Amino acid sequence: MTGGGIAVALVVVVVARLFGVDLSGLFDAGGPSSPSQSPQPEPPKGPDPDAELVEFVNFVMKDIQDAFTAKFAADGKPYERAKLYVFSQVIDTGCGRSSSAIGPFYCPADHKAYIDLSFYRDLRARFGAPGDFAQAYVLAHEIGHHLQNLMSLRSKDSVRVELQADCFAGVWGHEAQGKKLLEVGDLEEAITAAAAIGDDRLQKEAGREVNPETFTHGSSAQRVKWFRRGFDTGRFEVCDTYSAKDL
Repeated sequence: MTGGGIAVALVVVVVARLFGVDLSGLFDAGGPSSPSQSPQPEPPKGPDPDAELVEFVNFVMKDIQDAFTAKFAADGKPYERAKLYVFSQVIDTGCGRSSSAIGPFYCPADHKAYIDLSFYRDLRARFGAPGDFAQAYVLAHEIGHHLQNLMSLRSKDSVRVELQADCFAGVWGHEAQGKKLLEVGDLEEAITAAAAIGDDRLQKEAGREVNPETFTHGSSAQRVKWFRRGFDTGRFEVCDTYSAKDL
């Protein structure tokens, strides 16, 4: 700097100090500065921890639909296969945007079942219902809703709708047992899962008073009852919850 430049600089520094302004950037001896950037997380390394579970879900999905295709064919009816989407956190569906907070669900508008794998972890850790067949039961229940869609079975009573889907899931379980796919304890796993997500149990766990008038899926006993009805008979006809007097 020239003598005049030094004087001006000193004045600027003095004024800056009086007003608390940081001028260090003006006198940086380095090259041009670049905006600071937060370190980017590295992509996860190693095998996908959910790969085995995804493979299992795909196997179960295929077996469920193979069984229902055969049962429809035996009645001389075509079966339209549903699609399965495994997602994380949020997803756009034919029924609108949904999130993992809702849990597994079936969208009749696009004929697709949606499952966030975190629900299976909750099923084991939160609801105390571990096991492969417990997971399979949940998926079969959603495809049970697909059957309702194909059969044009509709009701404004959500409990009857959900219990029928449980019964349809049991029908698939009957078929799986006939193909020797079940192991010792598998049926108990499904029953435990059905009981764990009954409305009465969920209300109790939430510290609320049990109120049947607010049920949406049925009590634990009802869910187990209708799943067993389908499992024990293997027939769709026994799943008529809409006309049943005693659920």
